Amino acid sequence: MAEAKWYVVHTYSGYENKVKANIEKTIENNKHLAEQILEVRVPLQDVVEMKNGARKTVQKKMFPGYVLLNMEMNDDTWYVVRNTRGVTGFVGPGSKPVPLTEAEMKPLGIKTENISIDFAEGDSIAVVAGIWKDTIGIVHKLDYSKQTATINVELFGRETPVEISFAEVRKL
Repeated sequence: MAEAKWYVVHTYSGYENKVKANIEKTIENNKHLAEQILEVRVPLQDVVEMKNGARKTVQKKMFPGYVLLNMEMNDDTWYVVRNTRGVTGFVGPGSKPVPLTEAEMKPLGIKTENISIDFAEGDSIAVVAGIWKDTIGIVHKLDYSKQTATINVELFGRETPVEISFAEVRKL
């Protein structure tokens, strides 16, 4: 089995979410594709806009006209994605898709390296770096895709959930 990598697909402008939905529906209908096409993403970013004198935070597409796919590249997956309505092609020279590098994925918040951790939900941990350094908390949630742990810390006399990177904590 080939290793899954991130690829970029070019779409008609404004069709990004439709392409994402179409690919996910195809994966749902063809169970063998679920092991080969792992994730479909339309990267979004929060942007502050001024409308009628009021500040409003809205989500905008980081790359209009593009969709990211975490998939194993083979003839079947290439054919399915390439022939999805709204897709104009993969990003790469000619018809050969080129996977994203680590450096290209980092600003998108996509982490590929797996960090093994020695704590689980319900364990007490100490924060060893960052703004919450020397704080102790109990793990309530682990997010392996973002490589973060959510802990409750006391802030202004209240328990407040805080998301902390795996690299900034250690088990007590």
